[in-house]
Amino acid sequence: MIKLKNPYAIKEGYNCFGCSPTNPIGLKMEFFEDGEEILCKWTPGNDFEGFHDILHGGIQATMIDEIASWVVLVKLDTSGVTFRLNTRYKEPVHISRGGISLRARLVEVRRSIATIKVELMDGEGKLCSEGTADYFLFPKERALTEFHYPGKDAFYN
Repeated sequence: MIKLKNPYAIKEGYNCFGCSPTNPIGLKMEFFEDGEEILCKWTPGNDFEGFHDILHGGIQATMIDEIASWVVLVKLDTSGVTFRLNTRYKEPVHISRGGISLRARLVEVRRSIATIKVELMDGEGKLCSEGTADYFLFPKERALTEFHYPGKDAFYN
């Protein structure tokens, strides 16, 4: 398993809610590559509650979307934007059960749409929600020139 570097963290004005390490109200997600999958381990705090001790569903959807974008950045060597996001909530995520984990993998690419499957497990390893994210992919040259994509190598130390 390889810890991925966040090359955007040094960019002035970078404030992504999902992965910026300096956004004071953000999730500060960090990512790892494990073969064909991108992984994230994250410990929720009560600031992200919906109902008492339950991780808000919108936060879960945000995390699913964020890790899917990292699949695009690292596995497809370009950037893109969310075209569609479907989230299925199977079990509540109890904040008191500790750190959660997410796993994401590329399912397919058709023309300029990538489909990514994501699973979110609670602190006990139980599958609590899953999502499918469809991303519209930018041509690499456009990603580099218009969307600040640093290239795949920038995600590795």
